[in-house]
Amino acid sequence: MSAYVLLEDGTRFDGDAVGAHGSVTGEVVFTTGMSGYQESMTDPSFARQLITFTTAHVGNYGVSEAAMESDFIHAAGAIMRSATDYDGAPGADQGWLSWLREHGIPGISGVDTRALVRHIRSAGAMRGGIFSADVGEKEARERIDAEPSMVGRDLAREVTIAAPRVYAGEGDGPRIVALDTGIKRSIIRNFTSRGATLEILPCTSTAEELLARDPDGFFLVPGPGDPAALDYIVENIKTLLTTKPVFGICLGHQLLSRAAGLDTYKLPFGHRGANHPVKDLRTGRIAITSQNHGFAVAGTPGEIIESDLGAAQLTHVNLYDNTIEGIRLLDVPAGCVQYHPEAGPGPNDSLGLFDEFIDLFATHAA
Repeated sequence: MSAYVLLEDGTRFDGDAVGAHGSVTGEVVFTTGMSGYQESMTDPSFARQLITFTTAHVGNYGVSEAAMESDFIHAAGAIMRSATDYDGAPGADQGWLSWLREHGIPGISGVDTRALVRHIRSAGAMRGGIFSADVGEKEARERIDAEPSMVGRDLAREVTIAAPRVYAGEGDGPRIVALDTGIKRSIIRNFTSRGATLEILPCTSTAEELLARDPDGFFLVPGPGDPAALDYIVENIKTLLTTKPVFGICLGHQLLSRAAGLDTYKLPFGHRGANHPVKDLRTGRIAITSQNHGFAVAGTPGEIIESDLGAAQLTHVNLYDNTIEGIRLLDVPAGCVQYHPEAGPGPNDSLGLFDEFIDLFATHAA
């Protein structure tokens, strides 16, 4: 064995080094998606994390430019049961392991990922690392101890764009300003394909800078890290909610919920995968959703709360663990969902939410 995974509680899993040579630390998490390994690695929400893939074979359809969710890889490393560098699949531009190596991302194959995932499910997601066999455990433990906790960590500043960008859709759809905490290309496509123009601003933009754009509405983007570390964004959201419609996804859901007076907390091992059933308590409809988050909104499904922004209803619930998956503000035009409607886990149950977003923005623009 030429590499190993070490967790902060001392648990070790051996395997073979693949991808780029070297060692890396981060939060060790797992995703249950059967495909989408490239999309996961390039999703900003996986920043500073080592992704354990539960699917048995990773890399069997290569990688391609079309599957990129951002400009580069955000995940720190890949942990796999069986990895291949096959590049002969239709549409593949390159082999998976060659791609990791080219971009300086370490990986490890041959790991008992079932045992690793079962450990995380019982002990919780935790810091850890992928280490070359020539790195002793004492040194590995020191590196893991030096890795900051995900709790209290502001990663939005690390993944946000440096300067505003504009993506114009065809037609006369609404103009939407997005506060970038880690946007994905598939989200941009879902807005522009519906005729909307999306203006993306850095997450450090002030409320005054955002309002100066005078859009038809504001969109709160997914992203990594602890929402409780982003109160500077929450305060801006409170200001935005007094002027225009606001909608959010994932981290955007958590930030809007905090603006409405709700708390957030770290889940034991998070929700990452393509098979999470979510129930809309208003209609009884259940959607199979893609998810990628380690924090959740505190509250009781279905309850209505009061805040400085007026009443808010907790409208959606995860049927796996009863966590909150969506809210709607009742006195101002705003709402959010925890899951990713832009992702296609097989079914595309939630794509209609983008039409709901667009209609909300367009109605208030008229």
